Amino acid sequence: MRRCLFCDEEMEEVLTWRSLLLRLNAKVICEGCESRLAKISGETCTVCSRELDEKFRMGDRCLDCVRWEKDEKWKGCLTKNVSIFHYNDYLKDIIAKYKYRGDYALAEAFVPFLREKMKEMDFEIITVIPLSEERLKERGFNQAQAFTDLLCLEALQLLTRVHTEKQSKKSRKERISLPQVFQVTQTDVIQNKSVLIVDDIYTTGSTLRHAAKILKIAGAREVSSITLAR
Repeated sequence: MRRCLFCDEEMEEVLTWRSLLLRLNAKVICEGCESRLAKISGETCTVCSRELDEKFRMGDRCLDCVRWEKDEKWKGCLTKNVSIFHYNDYLKDIIAKYKYRGDYALAEAFVPFLREKMKEMDFEIITVIPLSEERLKERGFNQAQAFTDLLCLEALQLLTRVHTEKQSKKSRKERISLPQVFQVTQTDVIQNKSVLIVDDIYTTGSTLRHAAKILKIAGAREVSSITLAR
């Protein structure tokens, strides 16, 4: 009997030859927990995947992305971000357990959702948002790297990161005005290539745009991203 990775309750399994053969793709969270993950749906911003409403949009973009794209410093840096879930209180708690309390196994629950979304995306190279050496020692693993490892995808280490205060402690204004914190480690492999960045959460979009901008300056043709939550 398998147990749900989120709530630890026993999960009923209907065993068939197909389910045995595809056991690696079997669900690892129960239906109740999955139902609490709020999938992003409907009409979304063509840049960041935010669900659009009439009060916070201009055409097919949310007002945040309109502001980013009007700024010559950031215009066109990030081609598109694809996010899967709303960052609601339930998911916030799950990610906190995974990211800050070191429950690495929780990453497995998100792999099927990431795999499905990535099938729809075009890219040539995958990388992840890196942690600084200090943050990596503190957490023990890179949460974004764990996703690509479980997906059996080769994520190139294209970026290094300067140690800064935790993003979660910064205000929106502080995140947007941050100085560049990334450096590119491999410029030869990204020349005229389409790069996909993997990360866990899209908040203001500042981190991903900083990474995307420096990759494009270094020679990438375009940069997109995929995140669990937005």
